[in-house]
Amino acid sequence: MSQVQMHEPQPDFIIRSRASLEDEHLQEALEKAGSGFVHKRQAAIDRIGNFEQLRDQAQRVRARALKNLDLYLLHFEKKVTEAGGQVHWAETPEQMRELVIGLCQKQNAKTATKGKSMVGEEVDLNEALEAAGVAPQETDLGEYVLQLAHERPSHIVAPALHKTKAQVQRLFRDNHALGERALDEVADIVNEARAVIRDRFLQADVGITGANMLIAETGTAAIVTNEGNGDLTATLPRTHIVTTSIDKIVPTWEDASAILRVLGRSATGQDITTYTSFFTGARSDQDKDGPEQFHIVLLDNRRSELLGSEYEKMLHCIRCGACMNHCPVYQSVGGHTYNSVYPGPMGAVLTPLLRHEEQDNQLPNASTFCGRCESVCPVRIPLPGLMRKLRDREQRERKHAGMAQWAVKLFCKLSRHPAVYRRLNDFNLRLVAIARGRKPRFQSLPFLSGWTRHRDFPAPEKSSFQSQWQQRQKEKQP
Repeated sequence: MSQVQMHEPQPDFIIRSRASLEDEHLQEALEKAGSGFVHKRQAAIDRIGNFEQLRDQAQRVRARALKNLDLYLLHFEKKVTEAGGQVHWAETPEQMRELVIGLCQKQNAKTATKGKSMVGEEVDLNEALEAAGVAPQETDLGEYVLQLAHERPSHIVAPALHKTKAQVQRLFRDNHALGERALDEVADIVNEARAVIRDRFLQADVGITGANMLIAETGTAAIVTNEGNGDLTATLPRTHIVTTSIDKIVPTWEDASAILRVLGRSATGQDITTYTSFFTGARSDQDKDGPEQFHIVLLDNRRSELLGSEYEKMLHCIRCGACMNHCPVYQSVGGHTYNSVYPGPMGAVLTPLLRHEEQDNQLPNASTFCGRCESVCPVRIPLPGLMRKLRDREQRERKHAGMAQWAVKLFCKLSRHPAVYRRLNDFNLRLVAIARGRKPRFQSLPFLSGWTRHRDFPAPEKSSFQSQWQQRQKEKQP
């Protein structure tokens, strides 16, 4: 099966957004999925009375882990080694790909089952495996659907959220020998996928998963799923490879429990996910099953550069997806519009910090700054504030000031001289009044075509508030 081969996306976020808004299938999928996460999260929170305290506790756990990240990582490596496993360090995506491929080749692996791993997507692991002669086989239902469609995930929790039921049915009919089997109901689709994926677990040479957390206390990798595919991927093959990043570390089991209390409720509205699994080392003589080899490949990819910086709080993220579930921009244009593994508000911050591509400067601007992302974040990441910092950084780093920058600079200078500002403002308003005549709004304006292309621009008053106030004060005088 050919792995993901996507067309090169348009570099401009606005162009991609327009295409997404005009995509009827995408809009149908977003409409059906959008409110579900929001309502389920709120219902899960309403069932308990101390969610805000749980958020505070989870925030403290993440802050403490990052403050002493080097010590916890070294202790984690020590415990993994004691349990018969091995930790590998990858500074760049290229190094992670080379390490994973090397581990697969040592096992003469031809196939590798894969659990959902955002870090795997971040480093383009599937493409690298396939090029090296190892067939990556997705086992998460959403990831499997996208593998058939040759597409990237559009959501970090529900990767195929952008797909409609009809589109999934068509994919299965085109790729499966269905015979008389029907796909009329969602249960039929799930059962069909289960029947195909089941054989993959039994035949795989290597199992590759991600990790939601790494527990330094015992060298344990924690995985949360709702399908159980993570457990089968980790335990059935001879070798289990965990691909994750250095910021996933938590000091103790008690700290892991604090994260789990907010993760499921924030992500899917569950008190806890259906499967919460912990893996420590390779199979021992006392174990009846499990992998003979246990490897953890840890990716940095510029994360260590964020430690101690003004962006460090972005590393608190536990990948619940709540920010994008509540984001009006994401809910309008979907995840692929961000052209990144990490979409939505968290991706608008994380992607420019990790990828450093010029096109990523548009992402922090793809926000209404309504603040919903910060209000629902289970570890209280100040996402709007971080996006503002990235905007400021972009402005400082620009070599050539654009029209908008010059306009802002001019406004700042004028605002320091109130008398001059008021005279110019009154003059401009008189010009606008002449231009609009009796019309209450403008259908087109220079430099504002992005607005007037879709809506009229309300015409301002014929004089400023200060002018009107002064005139009224004069009329009151005897």
